[in-house]
Formats: sequence, structure tokens, C-alpha cells
Amino acid sequence: MTTNPKRYTVTAALPYANGPVHIGHLAGVYLPADIYVRYLRLQNRDVKFICGSDEHGVPITIRAKREGITPQQAVDKYHELIKQSFGEFNISFDVYDRTSSAIHRETASDFFLKLYNDGKFIEQTTQQYYDEEAQQFLADRYITGTCPRCGNENAYGDQCENCGSSLNATDLINPKSTLSGLKPVLRETKHWYLPLNEYEPWLRAWIVEGHKNDWKPNVYGQCKSWIDQGLQPRAVTRDLDWGVPVPLPSAEGKVLYVWFDAPIGYISATKALTDDWEKYWKDPETKLVHFIGKDNIVFHCIIFPSMLKAHGDFILPENVPANEFLNLEGDKISTSRNWAVWLHEYLQDFPGKADVLRYALAANMPETKDNDFTWKDYQARNNNELLAILGNFINRAVVLTEKYYEGEVPARGELTDYDKEVLGVLEGMPLVIAAHIERFKFRDALGELMNLARLGNKYLADTEPWKLIKTDAARVKTILNIALQISGSLAILMEPFLPQSAAKLRGMLSMNPAMWADAGSAELLPAGHIIGKPELLFGKVEDAAVDAQVQKLLDTKKANTIASATVAPAKADITFDDFSKMDIRIGTILEAEKVAKTKKLLKLKIDTGLDQRTVVSGIAEFFSPEEIIGQQVSILVNLAPRDIKGITSQGMILMAENADGSLAFVQPGKPVANGGGVS
Repeated sequence: MTTNPKRYTVTAALPYANGPVHIGHLAGVYLPADIYVRYLRLQNRDVKFICGSDEHGVPITIRAKREGITPQQAVDKYHELIKQSFGEFNISFDVYDRTSSAIHRETASDFFLKLYNDGKFIEQTTQQYYDEEAQQFLADRYITGTCPRCGNENAYGDQCENCGSSLNATDLINPKSTLSGLKPVLRETKHWYLPLNEYEPWLRAWIVEGHKNDWKPNVYGQCKSWIDQGLQPRAVTRDLDWGVPVPLPSAEGKVLYVWFDAPIGYISATKALTDDWEKYWKDPETKLVHFIGKDNIVFHCIIFPSMLKAHGDFILPENVPANEFLNLEGDKISTSRNWAVWLHEYLQDFPGKADVLRYALAANMPETKDNDFTWKDYQARNNNELLAILGNFINRAVVLTEKYYEGEVPARGELTDYDKEVLGVLEGMPLVIAAHIERFKFRDALGELMNLARLGNKYLADTEPWKLIKTDAARVKTILNIALQISGSLAILMEPFLPQSAAKLRGMLSMNPAMWADAGSAELLPAGHIIGKPELLFGKVEDAAVDAQVQKLLDTKKANTIASATVAPAKADITFDDFSKMDIRIGTILEAEKVAKTKKLLKLKIDTGLDQRTVVSGIAEFFSPEEIIGQQVSILVNLAPRDIKGITSQGMILMAENADGSLAFVQPGKPVANGGGVS
């Protein structure tokens, strides 16, 4: 472990450029990484924050095919969308590069060749699925079939999303190509493999023995499990026409596997950022930290370190603080089902409220277990915490200073024991928050920040300067001086979490940017300093705003239900004579009322053209009596009368059932005279 490192290289997992970023990505990777980096900068540490778009691999080609564009057009589109969204959310990357760049292609190729020339790879010829009509080998996501474990008929060649099992394409029952729909055939193909099994003893010493006490339990546990199960050689190349070409004459039509190619993107992005990139990747006095989600643990803790070890010139990660998953309204976030809060849409729907989402996600960050984001919790975090605690304290301190002293920081007088106690807590708070951040406990760090705001509120409530101004004006000067020192410290300490609000508060206090070490000082805003005009740090989030977001999700769930619905199989054949016995007419509903003591039944009076008759129908859950009066319906008039809840029902109206279970009337396309036959 590097003690007192000279510099830091902090990476955030490269997002796939096959779609936008959602709140799960933010809470899992990018927000904790940004908090950490902003804190390091406030500590005056030399740090580079590295990220970029992962633009190779099958998900890119699938997205391009779905949208009818080229892979390059797809990555260009989503790279710009992701980069812009990160910028508006104030994720402070030093560089946001991309793996389709020339510098990345060169860096990845050189890395491969170094390992190839040093004899670090093994060559293997295996049988893989091939689509004879498309004339290409099929990557795992281009093959679907029946899962051998749960029977799901839409499992992929690498995973069954129904039961979560990892699969090989050859495990699938009745495999078919998603390109042609045909059954693929097995053909021989040659690839290069990294023999992870050879690195198993080193990995065990490095991780299991070396990082048992400093890596998060979820990270350490997953790594140990992988190592204990035994590692196998892993292909570093694949048959695909999109990616970094394998730089060997004998490898035409092959590219570097995306798992090998992507993490090298951290190195190539640093190269794009600075000419002295090597000290951030090769100097043992540099601390390398990877921020990732738990689905990337094996790649960043086992595979990429093995690659770096095989190369020999690079430092290894000292920590990989992976978070768990964030769910949404009690359901797993899913890009394929559009069950997500997309960052770019949030920024459009809630302009100027990037910090509110940062706060809600940081306060509920899935650091040790999966957590759940709900819009009601988001609203409560803003209204009951940001607005009522932090914003309220700042507003009171600044408004009272403006009111009593025209914005001039008053001088302190003699301190009471209570004053000294409050200043003591203030002095120690930067160290408390820093200790949590250094251990990647960002929720706890944010909690202590809010405790400082709570302390400020309590201090003002206890001392009541608005009352004392009439009887002890000198005492009020001391109280407001201390309140302003707390406010100034908050402007520094909240910057990693709430950068927009911190900048706004510094403006309100007429503060220049300060360092972490300045926070906690009782002299941060000296007597005589003139602060700016008061303004609200946070606004209220209204019910209508969150209700609209909840409704958007409900609409999404309804659309997913309809899209995934399966049509009931056809019933047994009947003869024409059977059908001709049914007398179906068009009728008009004249009256409708609920049947007492039931939830589903409506009593209808229908004009059939033949007569006016009573029909009891189980549609009350979908229609109110008032809205269906005057509606034309199809009614089976020769159904034998039946007693339902003491009412004789003389017929049945025909209904169509939607995929979500709701009902719709079977009606003529335009008005028809009552009694008209349906045939």
C-alpha cells in the first residue's frame, strides 16, 4: 500500500456508449468517484480523474442494428449525450475520452503486442457458432435459445436474464442466430487467451492476503470466491467487425475482446490528457483507485490487474470501492425495459436541481447493499433536509446579518461555554468528514455534513438572536459571527457533494474558493468582512413534479406489460353451425348502476333494438356508470337468462381484454342502429 502518495489516478468505469446514463450508474460509480476526487482537490492533492466512453463490443453493434445506423454513428450519438449529461451534472472529469479514438487504438494494440511478444498468451482453436447465411461467427449476444437451467426460451449466449445464470453459447437448447433466425453451425476458429490460471497464486497473495482488511467486504468476498473456484484462460480476441483490430497478420477479421480493450481506455485517456501520463500509471508513489459497480468487480480486481502484471510496466490498483445496485421504486433498473431515471431527462425536467439528485443519491448510496430510489424519498430529502435544515440555517444566518449589520460580519465578544462547545465541534468536523471519505463511506460523510447544519440550526434556536437583539445586542454579534463561521465551513465541506450549491453559498458569503484545511476555522470570515445579499439555496419540490415522474414510470410499466404479453392459444375448432347459433346485436346502454356489495358488477339497461333488457356485467373495475351511458356495445342476446346477485341477467356484452388486464368495449367503428346484427 502506498503511504502518503505523491499523486492519485482515479478512474470511473467507462460507460457503454449504447444508451444514456441513469441514476443507477450515478449512485454506483460516478457520484462517489466525483465526491472523492473533489475532496482530494480540496486537500491540494495531485489527482487525475479519468473516464471515457466504452465504444466497442456487441452491445454497440446490437444498438446500431436496432436503430438502423452504423456502429460509429451509434457511439458518436451516445458519447456526446453521455458527455454532456455528465458535464451538466457536474461530474468533474479531468478527461472524458473514448475508445474509438486513434490514441486508444494505438495504446491497446501496443499493450496486446507487448504481451504477445513476451509470450504471455496461449493460442487455442475452438468451435464457435457460425451463421451460414450472415457468413460470420456469432458473438454471445447474437445467439438466443432455451436456458438449460430454467427453461427460458429467450436466454442469450452468455447469460439467462430470467434466472441470472452465466452460460456459454453451446449450453443453449435450440440455439438460433438473431441475425438470420436460423440455427447456427459450429466451426473452428483460433483465438488468443490470457491464462488467468497461471496468475492464480499471485492473485491469491495480492488480494486474499494483501487486501483482506482494506477492500470493501463485497469486493473482497467476490474476488475470493472467484479465486477459490479456480480461474480459467480467457479469450482476449473475438470474431467481430467492430473493435480494435488484432495487430497480427494472421488475425484478419478479429478484434480485441472488449473486456481486454476497455480498461486500457483508462491509460489511453490519460495519454490524451497529458504528456506526463506515465507518472500517473508507472510511478509506485501514485495511488490508483477504480470506482466501479459490483458487476465489474471481476474485471477490475482480477482480469485487469492480471493484464497489468503480465505487462510489467504499470502500477496496480490499491482500492476498488465498488458499490452495490440501486433499484427504482422497488424494481430492478433495466435499460431494456426502460425502467430507469435517465440523467439527461432528469436535467431537462428539473433544471437547476442537479445538486438535489446528487444529495438524494449520496444519502441513499448503495455502499454495502442494494438500495431503492423512490420519487417520494427524493422529494422528502429535498424538502425536509436540504431546504428545512441546510438551506434554513444558511438563510437565517445571512438574513439576520443583513438585517442587523447591513451584511458586515460582526466581531465576537466574550465566549460562553456553549459558544466554545459549538466552535469545538466545528473545528473537528473537517477531520471527521475526511475520515469517512478516505474510507469511501460517503453516506456517513454526508450525514456528518448535515449534522453540522443541524448544529447551526440548534445553536440559533437555542440562543434566539432575534429576541436578544432588543436586550443584549453585543451578544447577538457573537452569535451571528459563529453562525457565519459555520456557514463558511459548510461552503467548503459541502463542495464535494453539492458543488453548485457550494459555489452559490460562497457567492452569498463573498468567499473566495478555499481549501479543506480552512474549514473549521473560527476566523474563516473575519470581522468586518462584507457578505453578499441573501438568496435561497434550495427551492421546494412540489407534489406535481414527483407525481409526474411516478406516472411516467407507471406508463412505462404498462407499456412493458403490453409489449411482453403473450397471446392466448387458439381454442378448439367449432363448426359454422355452432357459430351461427349465436345472435350478436348492436345495442345502446341506457342506464348503469353498481350492484350493491360487489366490486366488479354493474347493472345495465340496454336497448337491443328488439327490446330493453337488463344485463349484469363484471366491468365495474374499469368503467364508472356515468361514463358508459350512451355507449354502443356488442351484446349476445340469445344467451340463456341467469340469476346474478338476485338480478336476472338477459345477455352478455362482448369485451376485449388488453395485455394489462383492462377491458375495452367491442364497438362498431361508427354508429349503427340498435338491433343491427354482428356476423
